[in-house]
Amino acid sequence: MSLKQQIDADIKQAMLAKDQDRLRALRAIKSMILLEETKEGAGDGLKPEDETRILTKAVKQRKDSADIYRQQGREDLLRTEEAEIAVIEKYLPKQLSDDELKARLQDIIARVGATGPADMGKVMGVATKELAGQADGKAISGAVKQLLA
Repeated sequence: MSLKQQIDADIKQAMLAKDQDRLRALRAIKSMILLEETKEGAGDGLKPEDETRILTKAVKQRKDSADIYRQQGREDLLRTEEAEIAVIEKYLPKQLSDDELKARLQDIIARVGATGPADMGKVMGVATKELAGQADGKAISGAVKQLLA
């Protein structure tokens, strides 16, 4: 079952359960998927990596909004964003722990032959592709800097 079909089924369940937070998050995902599918040159459908990219983008947008709401003391809006993040993250691959991330990055560093901070670009190129959806870009970047230092 594709992500789009899964989202459609889950939207129906959320409507029946009258779960407004879940319904709002699912509709946002569906909207992003439809926008991506109708983009010029999109082809037949979305690949799994495209679906992961869309979901990661949705989570990042909500986390950024949640940070702003936290700074402004808007607890009502903060709770809404956090609820949507929880729903969207269920469709993403399992996130790597710090130790798992470092182990995977050490393997990548060994494969590309990186020796110091000057090779960060080579490592980041491979790491962002291989770890897409499994770790945040900021976390990957920070760990690579630490390992190459």
